[in-house]
Formats: sequence, structure tokens, C-alpha cells
Amino acid sequence: MMSAPFYDVNLSYEDNYERGPFGDFAHIDAHSEEQAEGSEIHPTFNFFGYALNSPFGIPAGPLLNEHFTTAALRSGFDIATYKTVRSRAWGCNPFPNVLSVHPTTVDGTLTPDSPQTQEGLLADTDFGVPGKISISNSFGVPSQDPDVWQPDMKKAIERARERRGQFLLASFQGSRTSDMSEEQYIADHVTTARLAVETGAKVLEMNTSCPNEGKGRLLCHNPELVGRITEAVKNEIGDIPLIIKLAFMHDDDAVRIMMENTVLHQTVQGFSTINTISSKLVDAHGNQALPGVGRETSGVCGAAIKPAGLEMVERVIRVQHRLGINDSRFGVIGVGGVTSVTDYKQYRALGAIAVMSATSAMWNAGLGTQVRAAEHDMMLEHIS
Repeated sequence: MMSAPFYDVNLSYEDNYERGPFGDFAHIDAHSEEQAEGSEIHPTFNFFGYALNSPFGIPAGPLLNEHFTTAALRSGFDIATYKTVRSRAWGCNPFPNVLSVHPTTVDGTLTPDSPQTQEGLLADTDFGVPGKISISNSFGVPSQDPDVWQPDMKKAIERARERRGQFLLASFQGSRTSDMSEEQYIADHVTTARLAVETGAKVLEMNTSCPNEGKGRLLCHNPELVGRITEAVKNEIGDIPLIIKLAFMHDDDAVRIMMENTVLHQTVQGFSTINTISSKLVDAHGNQALPGVGRETSGVCGAAIKPAGLEMVERVIRVQHRLGINDSRFGVIGVGGVTSVTDYKQYRALGAIAVMSATSAMWNAGLGTQVRAAEHDMMLEHIS
């Protein structure tokens, strides 16, 4: 029997925020926490200057607040990313937000060029098994007001600091409204980054890749603007490492231009990639699966996007080396379709300094300890 996910897909975002986490995460607290297999590892993995037990965690998305991030750390995920915050309160897309998505390819995978992304993928509530789940990610990047998220993020960071070899990563983004100029949009990123730093955050991740915010061009597809934003943000946060979250990019040139506008200017120290693949979703009758205007498409994440995630990490590292960017100055976080230790090892073999899992981790609270134990075994094999 499949365990319940720590984010309850049958409840609204607001109910999850107030009552979660659920499933196995709900039963892990400071008194009942068990020592994970491989927990005797000395923190040796470098994550932007911080030593970790393992370079594995959960990306921005399902960890809504301190209750979720602390539960993730206690479950053995050594990096917990606090869900993307904004400079103002921002509402969530209507319920439902998470549906099971079913690509019809033989191997069940999905690429940005797949005809299904335009023709429509079946989306329903038949989630199947954790190792094969793909889901809609249709939230619209909701955020609490800073008066709420700042003290909560501060608490999450303090809880992470109490734990040897674990880390809280803070995700943020700018909020663009119809009456806002480009300069105001840049300034909003700076404001939000400053608010995050005020909580004690030691590494920031800037989201440039959400496919659900309006119908326009993704920010990460405008590298010149990303460069201007990251320069302004970096001027505000100083030596604090800045990572940008990217969507899939189809060719080396697109990655090169992004690096030239950010990494080569020393404003960005890492890329996290990828988040989702945007696709049209339909129900069994061919109708729009998610209710509401502008929700014909949704970001799809989970097992189906692993080939695209691996391709993007490989592309980024290839371009990095072509540009002569030293590994000590830049790192890639691999995300997308990580459901097992084997998937984790594939990303690491490509050169990712860290790997993250969202969809599978939601249903498999033990994935963090499995990866940590595997790293421990590999370390012992190396020593012997």
C-alpha cells in the first residue's frame, strides 16, 4: 500500500499550510526521530561553502513552512528549500493544484518538444506508485505576507542550524504587476532578497522559471533582464551565494547567454535546473483538467521529466567548461524526476554538486535516508 504524501493533494494549499505536513512526515518529531542509516557520516559534502551529510534534498515547492522544512530535515533530507517567498501576500491558484499526469510514450517520459505538451496529457487522481508518479504543479507561486513568512523562515533556519550537516535554502522571486515598470520589477526582487537575508538565510535561490505566473515569457528566457536583476540583488546581499532556478533550455547558446549575463559577471554562483515542463492537461473527456481561466497548461514534474532534467544538467556543465568557469566558482543543482538512489547517482555522475527530489519525496519520506546511506556505502568502498 502506498503511503500518504506529506502534502495532501486532496486538500487546498491553505489547509496544507495550516495543518501539514501529513503522511510519514507527520509522525517525525524531536522526541520520536530515529537515527537514519548512515547518519554517522561526518559532514563532508560542500554546498556553496557549507558542509552537508549528503548533497541531497527537496527543492522549492512542497515545503510550505517551518513545519514542513523541519520534518524534511528530520526525515534525512539534508537540504530543505523553503517554498518561494515574495515581497507581498500572493494568492494560490484554485483547488485542485496537484493531479496525476499520464504521458502516453512507451517509457512514460516527457520532453518539451513532445507533441503531447500541445495536444493534451491525461490528468486525473490515479497517482500510481511513487517511483513512477508525475503530477501537475499548478499553484501560481503563492506567498504569505512578509510579516508571516519572515519569522517562520527565521525559525526554519534556526531549526536547520541545530542539525549537524543539514541546511535550509531560501527561495524567493520578484512579483510583477500590470502597473509595474521594469525598474520597479527589479527593485521588487531586491526587496524580497533583503527580506530573506534578514531572516538569517545564508544561500538564496531566485526563481526565474515558474510556468504558472501569467501567460507571458518566462523570466529565465530573458537572460539580459535576469542579468540586471541578479546584479542588483547581488549588490544588496553581498557575499551571500545566489542561485537561480531555471526551466529547460533547448540549446547550448541559450545557456551560454545566460551564463554570460550572470555567472561571468560574478553575480550568480549556481543554477538549479529544472523545475517542470509546461503541458496542456485534459481530463478523460478531453476537457480542461484544471479549473479557471489561464490554466489550460500546467507545469508537469515527477518521473516523466527525468530525461529532460539530466539533459539540462549535462548542457549547463558542458557550457560552463567551454566558458572556462572554474568548478570552485559555480555549481549545478540537478532536479527533475529523481525517484531513487539510481536517479540521484545519475545526476551526480554528470557533475551536479547537489540533487533534489520533490514529487517522489512527497510520497517517499525515506528517500533522503536511502541516498545518505548509499553515499556512506560509497565512501566506505572508496576508503577500502
